[in-house]
Formats: sequence, C-alpha cells, structure tokens
Amino acid sequence: MLPKKIPDSIDVYVGGRIRMRRMMLKMSQTRLADELGITFQQVQKYEKGTNRVGASRLQKMATVMGVTPSFFFHQEGDEPLNTSGLANIPGLNDVSQFLQSREGMDLNQAFLNIADPKVRQKIVALVKAMAQMDEPVLMVNADHSATEATLNS
Repeated sequence: MLPKKIPDSIDVYVGGRIRMRRMMLKMSQTRLADELGITFQQVQKYEKGTNRVGASRLQKMATVMGVTPSFFFHQEGDEPLNTSGLANIPGLNDVSQFLQSREGMDLNQAFLNIADPKVRQKIVALVKAMAQMDEPVLMVNADHSATEATLNS
C-alpha cells in the first residue's frame, strides 16, 4: 500500500482562502461547483488542499467570487506567499481551521462590526479571562435553557 500523499502547504493555504471567501459570500460548495462546472466534491478537495487548483480554474474561481486571483495568495505586506516555518508555530493549524469555520467567520464578522476599538479590546480581555477560568459558569443555550459548563477543562 502506498503512503498517503501529504498536501503541499501552499495548496492548503490557497484552499483555506478559497473556503474563507466562499463562506464570506455565504455561498455553498454546490453553488460554487455549479458556477465552475465541477462537482462539489472537487470544491471540497480544493478547499482542503488535497487537489491543486490549476491556473485557469483559479482565475474562473476568482471571477465567480469577485476577487483577483492574487486574493488566494494574499499575506500581510507585499511579500510573496511563504509558508516556510509554519509547521513550527504551535496551534497555527487550529487557529487557521477555526478562522475558516462558520463559527469563526461569524465571530470575526461580528467583531469587525464593533466600531469602538476600546470595546473590542475589552471583549478580547474578557475572552482571555474566561479562557483562564476553571470554575463552572452558567451558559444560556439558543433555546434559552441554561447549562453549567467548566471553561478550560
């Protein structure tokens, strides 16, 4: 049996940017696939980095999503995409996966809608404090029932 192929880190990064943009547009994988003339399974493979996105397909994807192809390679500053050393940063994959999840996108969009930087700083401080708590806290669920949960355990 052949060993499982590990996706290239750049393919994973680009796939994450594809997923992030698709979710920002509230577009399903099926709808994107239909626009591109491919299956939704192929979109899944692109988003996971399992399959590499060809240049013409990336161009079409960018057009469908209303961005330039360079969006999928964007990093802070004007430096070219560089993933060397990313594997050495503890927790980076967890953060990346969270930011690409529906919950992560919703949280980030809501946070960005807070105009006052002091309020944003206070929210960050509150979340950090809550992450350090070991005692039970009362949480209200979506159905308005209460649940006791222990944070950081």
